Amino acid sequence: MQVSDDTRGVDSGHLSGFVSIVGRPNTGKSTLLNTLVGSKVSIVSEKPQTTRNVIRGVVNGDGYQMVLVDTPGIHKPRHRLGEIMVSRARSALADMDVVLFLLDASADIGAGDRYVAAELSHVEVPVIVCLNKIDLVPPEHRDERWSEASVLGPFLGPLAISAKTGEGLDALLKMLLSLLPPGPPYYPPGTVTDHPEKFIVGEIIREKILELTEQEVPHSVVVEIESMKEREGKPILDISAVVYVERQSQKGILIGAQGSLLKEVGRRARLELERLLNTRIYLELWVKHKESWRKDEQALRRFGFYESE
Repeated sequence: MQVSDDTRGVDSGHLSGFVSIVGRPNTGKSTLLNTLVGSKVSIVSEKPQTTRNVIRGVVNGDGYQMVLVDTPGIHKPRHRLGEIMVSRARSALADMDVVLFLLDASADIGAGDRYVAAELSHVEVPVIVCLNKIDLVPPEHRDERWSEASVLGPFLGPLAISAKTGEGLDALLKMLLSLLPPGPPYYPPGTVTDHPEKFIVGEIIREKILELTEQEVPHSVVVEIESMKEREGKPILDISAVVYVERQSQKGILIGAQGSLLKEVGRRARLELERLLNTRIYLELWVKHKESWRKDEQALRRFGFYESE
């Protein structure tokens, strides 16, 4: 990760720091990240374990820069990819200035939440408990949710927020800024994420697959961008991508009757990418079979699930 070491012109009162967002799967971590950044830098789905990589989003404000780190949900892994995801989530706690512990206020606090709380009990930086999706909780039940969250550990809060409606986010931002140390910005002005365009394109395609498929298929998918290049003489970005599935039977499901499902994935991805990249897109999608790739060390390395050495 490249950061700026240029402190010229930065007021001594400028604040900057890293904030990790953690919790069990499907608590709304990616939605909160996108809302605070003000731009879509992490894909969102109702399906659990959507986030596979650590995603960094940069929040630039008057006198501060806050780098939010969205992590895969902490869970008990069932395959090598799951082990890597949990390891990345734990590693993201290192060198953080603040940790946001996200709970789903619309669901009972369960074993998964208590498991994460136990993991965070050893963290040496401030941990803020946030009850997300509070807009889904009737007012008469909010005190009960607050009481349940307040006994999870020696944490700050809990704060009741809704990443979807914006409720409580001003209070959250105020608390975060009170905990950030003074320092120069880590990224140039205008930066919203440090991920390359290829990564974002692959994630948008995967998001559309998550929207349109069910059961095991969406979790068995990985997207590899083969090429991205401007078409000569025309304002069109040509993108070629391969979608890999784990079993041969999943290939037919993802393609659909006469290619209908894959065409819809491509249509939805193209429209969003055109808005995101502000250019016309020609998107080619192919589906291939890579048996049990989530358990295959070589495949996981090829698809970028190991940090570069």
